[in-house]
Amino acid sequence: MKTSRKAKRIRRHYGRMKKSGGLNLVSLMDIFTILVFFLMVNSSDVKVMQNTADVPLPKSTAQQEAVESLTVQITGNAILVQGSEVARLEGIEIGDTYITGLSEELSWRRSRWSEIPEEGLDVTIMAGRDTDYRLLRKVMQTCVDEQYRQVRLAVEREVRNG
Repeated sequence: MKTSRKAKRIRRHYGRMKKSGGLNLVSLMDIFTILVFFLMVNSSDVKVMQNTADVPLPKSTAQQEAVESLTVQITGNAILVQGSEVARLEGIEIGDTYITGLSEELSWRRSRWSEIPEEGLDVTIMAGRDTDYRLLRKVMQTCVDEQYRQVRLAVEREVRNG
Protein backbone atom coordinates (compact mmCIF):
# COMPACT_ATOMS: atom_id res chain seq x y z
CA MET A 1 0.00 0.00 0.00
CA LYS A 2 1.26 3.44 -0.89
CA THR A 3 1.64 6.00 1.89
CA SER A 4 1.06 9.67 1.41
CA ARG A 5 3.66 12.36 1.74
CA LYS A 6 2.10 13.60 4.95
CA ALA A 7 2.22 10.11 6.49
CA LYS A 8 5.92 9.78 5.49
CA ARG A 9 6.71 13.18 7.01
CA ILE A 10 4.93 12.33 10.26
CA ARG A 11 6.71 8.95 10.49
CA ARG A 12 10.08 10.66 9.86
CA HIS A 13 9.32 13.31 12.49
CA TYR A 14 8.41 10.75 15.18
CA GLY A 15 11.38 8.60 14.18
CA ARG A 16 13.73 11.49 15.01
CA MET A 17 12.22 11.83 18.47
CA LYS A 18 12.89 8.18 19.35
CA LYS A 19 16.60 8.35 18.55
CA SER A 20 18.91 8.70 21.51
CA GLY A 21 20.89 11.91 21.74
CA GLY A 22 24.57 11.98 20.87
CA LEU A 23 27.25 12.38 23.53
CA ASN A 24 29.35 15.52 23.29
CA LEU A 25 32.83 14.56 24.56
CA VAL A 26 34.53 17.91 24.01
CA SER A 27 33.58 19.43 27.35
CA LEU A 28 34.33 16.18 29.18
CA MET A 29 37.81 16.06 27.61
CA ASP A 30 38.39 19.68 28.66
CA ILE A 31 37.59 18.83 32.27
CA PHE A 32 39.92 15.81 32.26
CA THR A 33 42.72 17.87 30.68
CA ILE A 34 42.42 20.49 33.41
CA LEU A 35 42.29 17.77 36.07
CA VAL A 36 45.44 16.06 34.75
CA PHE A 37 47.29 19.37 34.60
CA PHE A 38 46.19 20.21 38.16
CA LEU A 39 47.34 16.84 39.50
CA MET A 40 50.71 17.08 37.74
CA VAL A 41 51.40 20.54 39.15
CA ASN A 42 50.37 19.66 42.69
CA SER A 43 52.06 16.29 42.96
CA SER A 44 55.35 16.16 44.82
CA ASP A 45 57.89 13.66 46.10
CA VAL A 46 57.34 14.51 49.75
CA LYS A 47 56.69 11.57 52.03
CA VAL A 48 53.94 12.30 54.52
CA MET A 49 53.80 10.25 57.68
CA GLN A 50 50.56 9.93 59.62
CA ASN A 51 50.85 12.04 62.75
CA THR A 52 48.38 13.09 65.38
CA ALA A 53 48.20 16.64 66.65
CA ASP A 54 49.36 15.69 70.16
CA VAL A 55 52.86 14.67 68.98
CA PRO A 56 54.74 17.85 68.01
CA LEU A 57 57.79 16.53 66.16
CA PRO A 58 61.19 18.19 66.59
CA LYS A 59 62.41 20.45 63.77
CA SER A 60 65.38 19.45 61.62
CA THR A 61 67.26 20.72 58.58
CA ALA A 62 68.05 17.18 57.40
CA GLN A 63 67.70 16.64 53.65
CA GLN A 64 67.29 12.84 53.76
CA GLU A 65 63.92 11.61 52.51
CA ALA A 66 61.61 9.57 54.71
CA VAL A 67 61.55 5.79 54.25
CA GLU A 68 58.41 3.67 54.48
CA SER A 69 58.75 1.48 57.55
CA LEU A 70 56.99 0.33 60.69
CA THR A 71 55.92 3.34 62.77
CA VAL A 72 56.08 3.46 66.57
CA GLN A 73 54.41 6.58 67.95
CA ILE A 74 54.76 7.90 71.50
CA THR A 75 51.76 10.05 72.44
CA GLY A 76 50.99 11.78 75.71
CA ASN A 77 49.70 8.62 77.40
CA ALA A 78 50.27 5.60 75.14
CA ILE A 79 52.60 3.88 72.68
CA LEU A 80 51.10 3.08 69.28
CA VAL A 81 52.38 0.74 66.57
CA GLN A 82 50.93 1.61 63.15
CA GLY A 83 48.14 3.50 64.92
CA SER A 84 47.02 0.76 67.34
CA GLU A 85 47.74 1.08 71.04
CA VAL A 86 50.15 -1.51 72.46
CA ALA A 87 51.14 -0.02 75.85
CA ARG A 88 50.06 2.67 78.31
CA LEU A 89 52.75 4.97 79.67
CA GLU A 90 51.52 4.70 83.26
CA GLY A 91 52.08 0.91 83.10
CA ILE A 92 55.80 1.28 82.39
CA GLU A 93 57.97 0.94 85.49
CA ILE A 94 61.06 3.11 86.05
CA GLY A 95 63.43 0.12 86.35
CA ASP A 96 62.19 -1.62 83.18
CA THR A 97 64.71 -1.96 80.37
CA TYR A 98 62.06 -2.83 77.77
CA ILE A 99 58.34 -2.34 77.25
CA THR A 100 56.31 -5.58 77.33
CA GLY A 101 53.36 -4.64 75.09
CA LEU A 102 55.64 -3.08 72.47
CA SER A 103 57.95 -6.10 72.60
CA GLU A 104 55.05 -8.51 71.99
CA GLU A 105 53.72 -6.49 69.05
CA LEU A 106 57.14 -6.16 67.42
CA SER A 107 57.80 -9.87 67.94
CA TRP A 108 54.48 -10.75 66.27
CA ARG A 109 55.23 -8.45 63.31
CA ARG A 110 58.75 -9.87 63.00
CA SER A 111 57.39 -13.42 62.91
CA ARG A 112 55.49 -12.55 59.71
CA TRP A 113 58.79 -11.95 57.86
CA SER A 114 60.14 -14.94 55.96
CA GLU A 115 63.76 -13.77 56.15
CA ILE A 116 65.18 -11.05 58.38
CA PRO A 117 68.06 -9.00 56.92
CA GLU A 118 71.36 -9.20 58.76
CA GLU A 119 71.32 -5.45 59.50
CA GLY A 120 67.84 -5.79 61.05
CA LEU A 121 64.38 -4.48 60.22
CA ASP A 122 63.41 -0.81 59.79
CA VAL A 123 61.39 1.13 62.34
CA THR A 124 60.55 4.84 62.60
CA ILE A 125 59.87 6.33 66.03
CA MET A 126 57.64 9.39 66.24
CA ALA A 127 58.10 11.12 69.57
CA GLY A 128 57.33 14.66 70.62
CA ARG A 129 59.93 17.26 71.55
CA ASP A 130 59.05 16.94 75.23
CA THR A 131 59.26 13.13 75.41
CA ASP A 132 61.37 11.92 78.32
CA TYR A 133 64.73 10.60 77.10
CA ARG A 134 64.57 7.55 79.39
CA LEU A 135 61.25 6.52 77.81
CA LEU A 136 62.65 7.09 74.32
CA ARG A 137 65.70 4.98 75.22
CA LYS A 138 63.45 2.15 76.47
CA VAL A 139 61.44 2.22 73.24
CA MET A 140 64.64 2.16 71.16
CA GLN A 141 66.10 -0.68 73.26
CA THR A 142 62.90 -2.70 72.88
CA CYS A 143 63.05 -2.22 69.11
CA VAL A 144 66.71 -3.30 68.96
CA ASP A 145 66.01 -6.36 71.16
CA GLU A 146 63.28 -7.44 68.73
CA GLN A 147 65.70 -7.17 65.73
CA TYR A 148 64.41 -3.78 64.54
CA ARG A 149 67.92 -2.32 64.40
CA GLN A 150 67.44 0.30 61.67
CA VAL A 151 65.91 2.88 64.02
CA ARG A 152 64.96 6.30 62.65
CA LEU A 153 63.49 9.26 64.50
CA ALA A 154 60.79 11.20 62.66
CA VAL A 155 61.27 14.98 62.44
CA GLU A 156 59.59 17.89 60.73
CA ARG A 157 61.62 19.48 57.97
CA GLU A 158 62.48 23.07 58.80
CA VAL A 159 62.48 25.37 55.81
CA ARG A 160 65.59 27.52 55.52
CA ASN A 161 65.20 31.06 54.25
CA GLY A 162 67.81 32.22 51.78
